[in-house]
Amino acid sequence: MIMTVSLNPAVDKTCRLREMTPGEVNRLSSAESVAGGKAVNVTKVLRQFHIPVAAVGFLGGSGGNLIGEAMEEMGVECHFTKIAGKTRTSTNVLEENGRVTELLEPGPVISEKELGGFLKQFTGCLENCEMAVLSGSLPEGVPKDIYAKLVELCHMAGCRVILDSSGEALRQGIQAGPDLVKPNRKELEYLAGRQLQSREEIIDAARELLALGVGRVVVSLGGEGLLCVDGENVHFQAAKQVQAVNTVGCGDTVVASLCMSGLAGDDMETALAKAVAMAAANATTKENGNIPMETYLDLL
Repeated sequence: MIMTVSLNPAVDKTCRLREMTPGEVNRLSSAESVAGGKAVNVTKVLRQFHIPVAAVGFLGGSGGNLIGEAMEEMGVECHFTKIAGKTRTSTNVLEENGRVTELLEPGPVISEKELGGFLKQFTGCLENCEMAVLSGSLPEGVPKDIYAKLVELCHMAGCRVILDSSGEALRQGIQAGPDLVKPNRKELEYLAGRQLQSREEIIDAARELLALGVGRVVVSLGGEGLLCVDGENVHFQAAKQVQAVNTVGCGDTVVASLCMSGLAGDDMETALAKAVAMAAANATTKENGNIPMETYLDLL
């Protein structure tokens, strides 16, 4: 079983219009809300491939109820911690020209008691999980070193762990040596403390993470593809070109694919090929984390 950790999940509200004009009234052609957030998106993809998933994290308010009900309908083993605050909403504005604007709420404030309840659920689930996926930002009240602590708990239990976050949560999390991290170029630049212009500079920055104890670094280069640095080995897979409808959740799809490849024992070339094909397939649909299987297999 795989455990996904949603410390700051969100209801993903997708709004569509012909063209957005800042500073003026903009009328939408449609709007819909679905369960979202990075770890929830990973969970959605894993369940499409019938992978058993246990989900932990924080849920509160009507948005939390929406996410919890959606996860249960997918057959997820839910062990969420109920909180007094309300789960946030992330609004994605999609224009006909393909431009996407994201408006992300900060999330609820987590109390010490709620944090303690989550840690109890997390450690309890570790007994039955062979891999954990730690994804997303942190809500207020959760210490910046929480991912480092969770990585350590995973390794103590013999559980492999993938970390996909940003900022200080990512910086402190890598200190505990997760088995795989998936930064994009901007996130890697933050960790390196410098701009990364060339492929060699990106590889050098990734190797700096390996020196800190990270097992493997997969760098998302957006429309260019994926770059994996694993010791002395470097692998690159160009992205598949498709008519994109919604690119939100493509990075989470990559994480889910890498997770499944880890369970299957795929070599890295195969793992990257699957990941770029799955991410491209995800981009062809309106709802993030929704993989059209025929499209995915054709691309693969």
